[in-house]
Amino acid sequence: MASYDVIVIGSGPGGYVCAIRCAQLGLKTACVEGRETLGGTCLNVGCIPSKALLHASHQLHEAQENFGKMGLKGKAPSVDWPQMLAYKDDVIAQNTKGIEFLFKKNKIDWIKGWASIPAPGKVQVGDDVHEAKNIVIATGSEPSSLPGIEIDEKIVVTSTGALELGKIPKKMVVIGAGVIGLEMGSVYSRLGTEVTVVEYLDTITPGMDAEIAKSFQRLLKRQGLDFILGAAVQSVETTRTKAKVSYTLRKDDSTATLDADVVLVATGRKPYTDGLGLDALGVALSPRGQIETDTHWKTSIDGIYAIGDAIAGPMLAHKAEDEGMAVAETLAGQAGHVNYGVIPGVIYTHPEVASVGQTEEQLKDVGRAYKVGKFNFMGNGRAKANFAADGFVKILADKDTDRILGAHIIGPMAGDLIHEICVAMEFGAAAEDLARTCHAHPTFSEAVREAALACGDGPIHS
Repeated sequence: MASYDVIVIGSGPGGYVCAIRCAQLGLKTACVEGRETLGGTCLNVGCIPSKALLHASHQLHEAQENFGKMGLKGKAPSVDWPQMLAYKDDVIAQNTKGIEFLFKKNKIDWIKGWASIPAPGKVQVGDDVHEAKNIVIATGSEPSSLPGIEIDEKIVVTSTGALELGKIPKKMVVIGAGVIGLEMGSVYSRLGTEVTVVEYLDTITPGMDAEIAKSFQRLLKRQGLDFILGAAVQSVETTRTKAKVSYTLRKDDSTATLDADVVLVATGRKPYTDGLGLDALGVALSPRGQIETDTHWKTSIDGIYAIGDAIAGPMLAHKAEDEGMAVAETLAGQAGHVNYGVIPGVIYTHPEVASVGQTEEQLKDVGRAYKVGKFNFMGNGRAKANFAADGFVKILADKDTDRILGAHIIGPMAGDLIHEICVAMEFGAAAEDLARTCHAHPTFSEAVREAALACGDGPIHS
């Protein structure tokens, strides 16, 4: 029976980062993972493979739409779907093997199998029981479905099945207009699938800044995605090769059906804690099944901590990573900290959408006086040259102090551009600080500076 300072359960972004940080800080560390490969949902069936398919399908779009405009002549490429999936699998393998290398480098033991916690300080994997001064639960989440809808991962799929369909479908219905649904819907739309997104609410991407969401929906519609909003899905019936989706419109209770080759259920995710034995241990859970923790990520049981999708907060890989590092530092006697006010969110469609901090709607709700600085990418030279002039940068700053309260970007490289604003917010910067920082020309990032200038005397290029 092996004994450790820390055993981390789960090797997703939260778990593997926590394990590496623990080892760096001198703690004897093990990580339990039941998959054949490390990296959790994110690297195996989530963020990484979906980005590979988004990248590949975007290149196809560029070849079809923009190569000719730049004088790049020739036959547009055809899609070899098995080869595209092989490329995606190779990307997964490179990343998961990378984590394995990091574990060896940092002398972290990978305990292969599925864990349970029979008692505080003990982790059981198979017939073996390992001892640990501290246990960190980083078991992540799994897709949540709707009542009465049976997932077979062939015709009715979650994000997992959508990443490995046998062929490109002619028609796809996506249930849920959140991040996963819109990213995977974009992939298949670019590959020639007729995509219809059905959403219960009256807007896409719930919680997003309303102006961005409206602009985003308009751009996706222009790309060929259809939207049915305010619609409650009642049932999904399948035959051997097809599906029929029945829904009711909330405004008038009228019913309708959609035919599809594939139905993607993208209605969110729920914590995955099955088999850990939390009930028997007495670990407190929220009504939504999330593990309850204090401000130091400690559960209701001494020596047991939890991070990532298994606890409250946005289900984002980087939020889990931050918590993993903070817990490791706490266990090593340091002051682990996560600033939940500065956690960016990104949607990797084209254009990308990124946000950090508060939305206009949130600021209005709390009665905070604010000002808005906006700049359209149409005024950005680099964006025009790259056929990427759709969208805008919007910075929200305190009306009196000019302190940046939030930012929302829809446009080229939004997921990267958001981070200069994250750093600025981490330092409590004012919009003027950004506006007075020299930005290289010509870059997309100049649009961020222009939006910051718009919080003051006004932008230069609009």
